[in-house]
Amino acid sequence: MARLVFLGRLQDVAGCAEREVAAAPLSDILATLSPELALALTDERVRWAFNGELIAEHGGITLGEGDELAFLPAVSGG
Repeated sequence: MARLVFLGRLQDVAGCAEREVAAAPLSDILATLSPELALALTDERVRWAFNGELIAEHGGITLGEGDELAFLPAVSGG
């Protein structure tokens, strides 16, 4: 199994802090999520961390056994 981690407001959209998913291409995993959550995760302002490292390119990701993909929403402040 692989793990998706939802931080900040994305946790509210997902309804949980993390979710275990079968190892698969990310496009297949996103297709199993609610449309609202999939849209929120792929928003251009959301940063992704694959196994603890921020990544800029989101295409072609395949999650393997034990992999973690964390979604970090943009943070506003003042």
